[in-house]
Formats: sequence, C-alpha cells, structure tokens
Amino acid sequence: MNSNFFAYIQQIELMAFFSGYPLVYAVILTIAGSLQQKNNLARRTVSLLPVSYALVGTLYLGLQLKNLYPDYSFDHIKNAFQLPFLVSWGLLSVLFWIPALFKIRVLSLIHSLVIFTLLVMNLFIQISASPGDKDILRNAMKIYSISLLINLGAVILVILFSQLFFRRNNFLKN
Repeated sequence: MNSNFFAYIQQIELMAFFSGYPLVYAVILTIAGSLQQKNNLARRTVSLLPVSYALVGTLYLGLQLKNLYPDYSFDHIKNAFQLPFLVSWGLLSVLFWIPALFKIRVLSLIHSLVIFTLLVMNLFIQISASPGDKDILRNAMKIYSISLLINLGAVILVILFSQLFFRRNNFLKN
C-alpha cells in the first residue's frame, strides 16, 4: 500500500463502510437458518441483505461525492483517489440495487470479502511488525465496530422499509 496519509484515510473509509458486512451476513444467515422455515421475516431479511449492502455502498458514494465537492472534474477525481482500484471496488457495491444482482446474495458477500481481507491483512501486518503498539490495533477494532454498526443499521433500515412497503401493498389489495 501507498504510505501516503490520504491513501490511509481512504483505506479507513473503505474498511468503515464495508468490512463489517461479512459478519453481519453470517450472523443473519445463521439466525435465519436456525429459525423455522415458516418464519417469513427471517427469509425476507436474508433476501434483503444485498439491498442493505447496496444502501451502504450508496452512503459510501455520498461520502466520496462530499469529499470531491465542489470540483467534480476528471483531473480532480484522478488526483483525489489515492487507491483507485479499492475506491472503484467500493463504489461497485451500488450495483447491488439492480434486481438481477441482488437476487444472487453470495455476490454481495464475495464483494465485501475483498475489503474484509484488507482489514485482516492490516491487522496481521501490525501484529507481526510491532507487537507492543496496541493503539493501531485498537483503532482498527474501532473502525471494524463502526462498520458493524453501519451495516447492521442498514439491514434494520431496509427491513423496516420493506415491512412498511409490504403492509402498504397488503392494505391496498384489501
């Protein structure tokens, strides 16, 4: 990785948005799998996981647009992104709004594992390089906790909107 401070900030932004999704995905899949198959909310929650991931990606896109404001020229964008591949990878999560993509739930997990791997690699490098420096590890765990909260909040928000929409449609049908 580039030792540039701004590259590190972009890496932290990516980890804050996307690294917590694999754990949220696994926990929800485990809980839904342990519930009976008749539980409609559990099945709907599992099917809405990629939509919540797309919501997190949209929030990340909003952050990037805010960071680029007021100059959206190509040169400014090219100079602002220190990690263009990873930022582009993060922005690709917006594609999970497309119904054909969010129906394949495992794609969102695979997409987020790239950023999760980045977090694990950074933790491993920090542990092996300087075992006495616990501040960097503490910071990484704070970032991971924030990511878990963002992804869990997105899942809850998507479920709430889904329930409201589902009940509204049932109300209109009666």
